[in-house]
Amino acid sequence: MNVSAATIMNAPLTSDLVTPGSTLVEPVLSVSGLTKAFGDRKILRGLEFALAPGQSTALIGANGCGKSTLLKCLVRLVEPTGGQVQMLGRDVRALTPSQLRAHRAQVGIVWQRHNLVPRLSALSNVIHGLQSRMSGPRAWFQALAPAPARAEAMACLDRVGLADRAGARVDSLSGGQQQRVAIARMLMQRPAFILADEPDASLDPQTGQEVMALLRGLVRQDRLSLLVISHRLEHTLEFSDRILGLAQGRLALDTPTALANAEGLRRFFDHGVAA
Repeated sequence: MNVSAATIMNAPLTSDLVTPGSTLVEPVLSVSGLTKAFGDRKILRGLEFALAPGQSTALIGANGCGKSTLLKCLVRLVEPTGGQVQMLGRDVRALTPSQLRAHRAQVGIVWQRHNLVPRLSALSNVIHGLQSRMSGPRAWFQALAPAPARAEAMACLDRVGLADRAGARVDSLSGGQQQRVAIARMLMQRPAFILADEPDASLDPQTGQEVMALLRGLVRQDRLSLLVISHRLEHTLEFSDRILGLAQGRLALDTPTALANAEGLRRFFDHGVAA
């Protein structure tokens, strides 16, 4: 179920990526010929796609098809074997280590595992998002953070509905609350682009629904772009504008969500076969 590039790029736009007086839109992410192999084992096989600003894109596929590897390659947590990655106007593969650190600061990542510090408060964990633009102890603990940073962190917690739990230790929070703290920490980075690796995977259905709705709302409110690995059909259909499907390391499905067939998607989730 493939569509033209013009259809794919027909999505909400952010003004800083649109040239005044022009109808051309610069993709927030462009991937060309991307490959990844671990020894003789080929994981990604020449991926090609581009994402428009303001889009929420679901990445689906069977376990082991390369979804998580793709996300890590996009920010060089795993080094690609070949191909090009253009993100936020930068050639990611050409960045020096210092340039790469600065680039990653603009990319918010939400993992399945929350990667929080359990013994610290929710507020201190959110303050850690400040490390993208400040180093040292002031970015470690809320008590040492500058007052404007604490106020911003509280605002991030408020956006995810946890301002009243700011002082609570993270290990006293539920799984859904911990994921919300992780999202608030990501917002503290002031990201321009969000990658999410099955953020609802370890949550019960109701809490997972709430987390996905939260991410979609943030994307809409801040006019961000989101690429999210999804393992639930209902979330894919409800919270994405576009669907990309991987099968055996190749892009086997690319369709606007509005044109997606639920039964065909179910077969893809189960068997990696596009309808």
